[in-house]
Amino acid sequence: MFLREAYAIGYDRRMRNPAWVVEHLTKQKLKPDGGRNGDDDNHSPDRSHSSFQEDQALPEQFRSKLSDYFRSGYDRGHMAPAADAKRSQKAMDETFILSNISPQVGEGFNRDYWAHLENYVRRLTSSFEDVYVFTIPLYLPRQDPVTKKNFVSYEVIGNPPNVAVPTHFAKVLYLQGGKSDPSSRGSISSFLLPNSKISNSVPLESFLTPIESIEKSTGLNLFNQSVKDTSLKASVCDLVGCELVIRNFDDFNKQNKRKQ
Repeated sequence: MFLREAYAIGYDRRMRNPAWVVEHLTKQKLKPDGGRNGDDDNHSPDRSHSSFQEDQALPEQFRSKLSDYFRSGYDRGHMAPAADAKRSQKAMDETFILSNISPQVGEGFNRDYWAHLENYVRRLTSSFEDVYVFTIPLYLPRQDPVTKKNFVSYEVIGNPPNVAVPTHFAKVLYLQGGKSDPSSRGSISSFLLPNSKISNSVPLESFLTPIESIEKSTGLNLFNQSVKDTSLKASVCDLVGCELVIRNFDDFNKQNKRKQ
């Protein structure tokens, strides 16, 4: 496990992917210098100053490499998004370390629906005091249409091929406090999305998945039973709605560059 300024990560050496990434978001932490330990000059972090880099903290034989993604057909998808790490340039730079990256379908997913989901999660800090986010790559079975047997299969990229391409990604949210949870009991919601092109017209609530299913599929115990027992039974969609703000990825990047 590695603890970084804006996130913590468990790394899967065999898959050369994150096993899980967890963040704690608040309105304050999403602002420049929100962590109160940011850059000396207090300038807003700029992702154009960040670059993808191999994780030097990992043994070389277990790292994913920049060359693994070259002409792979997949985007280098952040698990902890760069936009969640505006507290300092260092925090933003750390989101570009390849141990925080998974191969994601680009058009229709990483640059579209997944990006809209990431933005939705950030906006939840307006309704809740604390937003805890697990982002988890998964490798789920599919049923053979002929034999009806279930198989786990996934693409592997790189030369030699050693970086697994997840079949799905999960966002698991624990939301607490604020105007939407005045009793601070907390609420757990989890979304499971396929690593494939998704139309923006698909409602986010259609991807709601019981937390028990996510834990069973990943082998992770994300929350102890007492947290599950005492948390609100309503999902985030019940509490504040699940409307995504649809923005064109290329136009959004151009606007950001004009602001920087």
